[in-house]
Amino acid sequence: MPRKKPQASRTQAASKPTAKKKAAKKKVSKKKTSRKTAAAACRRQGGLFDPEPAASPARRKKKTANKTAKKSPRKSVSTGQVDVAIAEKMAKKQKDISVSEFFAKNRHLLGFDSPARALLTTVREAVDNSLDACEEASVLPELIIDVRATGSTQHVVTIRDNGPGIVREQLPRIFARLLYGSKFHARKQTRGQQGIGISAAGMYGTLTTGKPMRVVSRISRRKPAIELVLAIDMAKNQPVVKKESEVEVEWAHGTEVQIELEGTYKKGKHSIDSFLDQVSLANPHVKIVYSNPIDEEPIIWERVSKVLPDPPNEILPHPHGVELGILMQMMKETNSRTVSGFLCTEFCRVTPNVVKKVSDETEGLGKRIDPDRHPKRLSTADVRILHKGIEATRMMAPPTNCLSPIGEDLMAKTLRRNFDPELVITVTRQPSVYRGNPFQVEAGIAWGGELPGDDLASIFRFANRVPLQYEQGACAITQSIVGTPWKNYEIQQARGALPTGPLAVLVHIASVWVPFTSESKKAVASYDEILKEMRLAIMEAGRKLATHLRKKRRLADAERKKDYIKTYIPQIGIALQDILTLSDTQRTKAEGNLSDVLERSRKM
Repeated sequence: MPRKKPQASRTQAASKPTAKKKAAKKKVSKKKTSRKTAAAACRRQGGLFDPEPAASPARRKKKTANKTAKKSPRKSVSTGQVDVAIAEKMAKKQKDISVSEFFAKNRHLLGFDSPARALLTTVREAVDNSLDACEEASVLPELIIDVRATGSTQHVVTIRDNGPGIVREQLPRIFARLLYGSKFHARKQTRGQQGIGISAAGMYGTLTTGKPMRVVSRISRRKPAIELVLAIDMAKNQPVVKKESEVEVEWAHGTEVQIELEGTYKKGKHSIDSFLDQVSLANPHVKIVYSNPIDEEPIIWERVSKVLPDPPNEILPHPHGVELGILMQMMKETNSRTVSGFLCTEFCRVTPNVVKKVSDETEGLGKRIDPDRHPKRLSTADVRILHKGIEATRMMAPPTNCLSPIGEDLMAKTLRRNFDPELVITVTRQPSVYRGNPFQVEAGIAWGGELPGDDLASIFRFANRVPLQYEQGACAITQSIVGTPWKNYEIQQARGALPTGPLAVLVHIASVWVPFTSESKKAVASYDEILKEMRLAIMEAGRKLATHLRKKRRLADAERKKDYIKTYIPQIGIALQDILTLSDTQRTKAEGNLSDVLERSRKM
């Protein structure tokens, strides 16, 4: 009996490991369940933008082994026999690249690839900023531009506007920091887009001459003007204020920018003079006073209209054209608690009825997306189906109050002022959409007058009222003009070339986001929707021109036939008098009767 006690204790001891094993199994099952939950969460649409999940114990062991391997750098990896120290040395060389450093090295992307283009680009960027500021403040723009030579290839550019001015805190950021501005996220028509241009011009001036840019701004007559001398810290893309002071100026409000840079001034098609002439074409409400290094007297373009264009309003994005990744990001960041609320508040032209139609479309795509579901709880597959359902649903086009076209009447006035032609035709198309962005195309034709008749047609390309002077052959506007069947409109045209004749063609695209081919904004990209609208606008103007030319030709033929009648009827009268022995009175009466008959038949 006393020997059985140790046997019982052995049984109890044997049962304890079994309990530990059960507890361990429970822990493992809990870990598996948690890992499954984490995997399911990662499979949701938000997982695309979420950080990586925690590493498993096996991966932790692997990382520990890797750390151990790093401690002995002279050991080589077994597969490739590469020294770990080399990888560590290469890793130390990796660092961030400042956007200022990038564009300083690749300044040709911004239009500073030659001294002549650099000078023009500087003027263009400053003019764009001035016009946007004046129009936003509801001030009729008046620009004073002065370009003076300080050397054979060095110029000082000074541009002043009568806009609202800029507050002191924003001056360094706007003029001496790349990718800083208020226009990139605004869905409305503006000339500038990225917030690069004027600060890049200042950076180019500092790089080529070593001299910083000078900015003077005044926001009210009751406050003094602030003068800043600015440069860019290219390693950090941050402004550096070299000097700050209060100065006395005559003007009540506005901004003046002065940049000294390496540049070449020249006349011709790609000159500053030609650019400003085209600015006056697309902006009839602007007055420009321009002094160049050659002419003694300034050139002045007076405004044609004293009425500002209607200010464009900012709109929400349109659901048609939004990409899947952007849609997922928007759903992750939204404060709406339902898919219906998300679509109605984050997009334009979406109502509860439209959301219902989208939900019905998703049912045909494999799974119905309930509009009452939480947008952050949709899986990636669900968002993909929702995206396809949105694309398949018919919706109203986006509103067009975000655009500010030139207008047919004002286009006609500026074309008459600049060319004094025989005929002016202008066309404004109804707004259309590409990638969810509304846009509108306008076309104008000037015919005859002082335009040369034996040369190729002069074409003027505009995007958001800004002239495009370079890369003409790569631009969608040029392609649409060349692709128009001008022979159908009584105008000569060689295959693959511009039309020939006393012709000037103006094409303007107004959009909340113009798809330029590069950051320098030299040409418009060839989207099918844009090309189609441009061709239709030009063809409509071409038909009106053909009607005028045919009518003119008929009138010329009629005058020629009338001259024939006047020339030959008296001879016929003399012949009739000799044959029929008519008196002079009878001969005159016969000539009148013949003239009447021939005139009636000619008019018929």
